Amino acid sequence: MIVPNPIAGTVLHAVGGISASTCYLPYHQTKQWSWTSFWLVQSLFAWIIVPTMLGIFTVPDFFSILASAPSDVVLGAFLLGACYGFGGMSFGYATRFIGYSLTYTISIGLSAIIGTLTPLLLRGEVTEYFQRPGGGIILTAMCVSMLGVALCGWAGFKREKEAGQSQRFDMKKGLLLTIIGGILSAVFNISLEYGQPIADMAAANGAGHFEGNAKLIVSTAGCFVVNLVWFMVLALREGNLKEMTSKGSGLGKLAILRNFMWSGLAGTLWCFQFFFYGLGHVKMGNFQFASWLIHMSMLIFFSFVVGVIMKEWKHASRRTYLLLIGALVILCTSFLIMTYGTVKGQAEMGEVPTSSGH
Repeated sequence: MIVPNPIAGTVLHAVGGISASTCYLPYHQTKQWSWTSFWLVQSLFAWIIVPTMLGIFTVPDFFSILASAPSDVVLGAFLLGACYGFGGMSFGYATRFIGYSLTYTISIGLSAIIGTLTPLLLRGEVTEYFQRPGGGIILTAMCVSMLGVALCGWAGFKREKEAGQSQRFDMKKGLLLTIIGGILSAVFNISLEYGQPIADMAAANGAGHFEGNAKLIVSTAGCFVVNLVWFMVLALREGNLKEMTSKGSGLGKLAILRNFMWSGLAGTLWCFQFFFYGLGHVKMGNFQFASWLIHMSMLIFFSFVVGVIMKEWKHASRRTYLLLIGALVILCTSFLIMTYGTVKGQAEMGEVPTSSGH
């Protein structure tokens, strides 16, 4: 039996947001490796190695559950995960046209809205969820969160302009790729929702809080296949694969090993966002539908905090910096409102043990 605890769930989502917002920092520690080489290694860890290990160590009879899962569920979750793979690539290319801050905020902001509402729309449960106790407070928190996200994006845009990088902007291409990336990023949540029967099987088999680790590998495997094909073609065309060997890169074996370790750490951090997402999700009780929005908002919040710590905002004007601080305060306020709404709603509805995403 899993007793709902929205406060603990929100904290776990925050830990997942920290993991996600720091997952690309290890790239800066790699030496003489292209983005392609780094991406191939980190994706292997993020989408295959770590999800598999999490499943083995936390889900009883992990492989048996996957083998006996309904084939249509496995295929659907896999294909939806593959769509997310294209979204990740679109996101990367968009940063070249409109900058990282703007791309990140718009893309993840879209993902937060679409990824939260689409599963409810598909099940015809939008009105039901927002009319239940605490639902109106949750809806208010969502609106406040979106305001914070929008202001973060505006602050990021102003920072890019003040840094003298606006001349390389191509808003048409950048916004198109960002919108594609945001929509397909939301599809990953739909993939996880589609794979919920696999998690239900794991829960029935004693997985408890770790039920989400059973379905994660199916969604991430689809993402990995798409990225493997794309970046292997890119690596072969650009001759990047030789970077992974001492002879081809001119690096010593220890330096190559460090590159693999840093890239593997990046992939591990990416995957652990969804490890904590899964733990937080089952703790949200009757408000599991809000998990994706909380996770995405936390991700945006901590990514900007990391940017400030890494001194990415040192050239921003005082007005822009204050805009950012105000946006982060608004995001924090939305977290508090949402936590209050989930706790109040859960208390009024009663602590109903849950082990399902439905």
